Amino acid sequence: MGEALHAILGPDPGLTLAAAGLQANAAAAAAIGLVAAVRLPVRRLYGAETAYQLWRIPPAAALAGLVLFFVNLPRGFEAPPAAAALAGPALLAWLVGVLAIGAAFARAQARFHAELRAGRAGPAVVGLISPRIVMPADDGGYSAEERALIRAHERIHVARKDPRAIALLAGAQCLCWFNPMVHLAARLLRLDQELACDAAVMLSRPKARGVYAGALLKTQLAATPLPLGCYWPARGRHPLEVRVALLARAGGGASGPGRGVVHAPCQAIRP
Repeated sequence: MGEALHAILGPDPGLTLAAAGLQANAAAAAAIGLVAAVRLPVRRLYGAETAYQLWRIPPAAALAGLVLFFVNLPRGFEAPPAAAALAGPALLAWLVGVLAIGAAFARAQARFHAELRAGRAGPAVVGLISPRIVMPADDGGYSAEERALIRAHERIHVARKDPRAIALLAGAQCLCWFNPMVHLAARLLRLDQELACDAAVMLSRPKARGVYAGALLKTQLAATPLPLGCYWPARGRHPLEVRVALLARAGGGASGPGRGVVHAPCQAIRP
């Protein structure tokens, strides 16, 4: 087994794999830059769903980068001595980064579930195998129509298996923590994902734009991030403004402060 590995990856398989990973990251970073540049005009011309689907390009580019690396790998490839000397410290630094980002995500996930148990979380979808929709209670400041629209939004997340996509994205952020473009992609992809769900809901209920915008404005901004799951609105003013502005542009918005979520029972559903 060891001889076969050396025959494929050269005398130092670790360095070869590191070089392959760097090439895959470079290809992904270039693709992320491209998607970030074209997503807004694509959204205007072809809709939010098409803009969201553009995020399939970066992982495909990373895979293509790996394939090209091994196709072009010279037989008996040997890394320069300087690279071999830095291999140990670089691997250690990478592992520390992976563990640090993974621990930060685990803490954030635990905080979200603590907020959920205390009745201060939602709307959201949590869970990978059997996703649950976290809904505000009847006395959370939402009308029956607003709650129906929120449920419709979250069911689209479940039907598209968005929580699993977010889990893969979190894994990429852990493994590629040194690549700032991956973290930029995580932020933009989440926003595009929410906009695509908004557009799907409005496609089936075009007369409910004002009510839907009102539900967005009533929803409390997420107090804690949710690394493994889908929640709305995204943290910060900008994503909320984008979502309401798109609703208003398409056919009238809504205004009013509204109250935050005070309770969030869970309804378990399957994708």
